[in-house]
Amino acid sequence: MKKPSRQIRDEIARLQEQLKQAETREAERIGRVALKAGLGEIEIEETMLLSAFEEVASRFRKSGGRTSKAATGVASGASAGAPQEG
Repeated sequence: MKKPSRQIRDEIARLQEQLKQAETREAERIGRVALKAGLGEIEIEETMLLSAFEEVASRFRKSGGRTSKAATGVASGASAGAPQEG
């Protein structure tokens, strides 16, 4: 038996709400990590920040999501992509 269109629309609406909630949780998690890394204190254009995030995402996709220091290439206490002040 096929589902009526109203039931499908209700299901789509429910799934869209679930997606919105999942994206909010993910954004909050990433935002907390970014603040811990000090990104909230850096004056940087959003396009540059987006580019840096894309590079990090690409690196983790290539490594299969491994989180070891060897996979990320970031030493303990260092921040990826942040310029060093000296």
